[in-house]
Amino acid sequence: MSNSVLKRAVVAACLVTLASAAQADEEMERMLDEAMPHMHHSCESVLETYSNDEEAVAGIVRLMVAVSLYNRQIDVIAMVPDEAKRAQLRDEFTEELEAACDDDPGRLLAGAVDDAVKNTMAAFDG
Repeated sequence: MSNSVLKRAVVAACLVTLASAAQADEEMERMLDEAMPHMHHSCESVLETYSNDEEAVAGIVRLMVAVSLYNRQIDVIAMVPDEAKRAQLRDEFTEELEAACDDDPGRLLAGAVDDAVKNTMAAFDG
């Protein structure tokens, strides 16, 4: 399984997640509950486990992005109000996550997602 599947899934996930505002506490608790069963996955294992289901991979990445944004108290729309710049943000996030997973396929996906969120938002800060 190649990282191109992960890349396509991430792009699909980010189209929704990175454009959303900070989640309400109740909604965030639901997302945390949904994300918890997937926190053991590495970049590689999520692709192996869901090899024929790009939507499942996208959903898992989307949940992990939401958790990272929530934990970092990032409101993407407030930080990057321009839709064209948010598209660049999605592209940058995808590159960051793909690089993290290429560098260490055994790395926990949640950690790779969190670092990709951090690095992406730092690039767009200010």
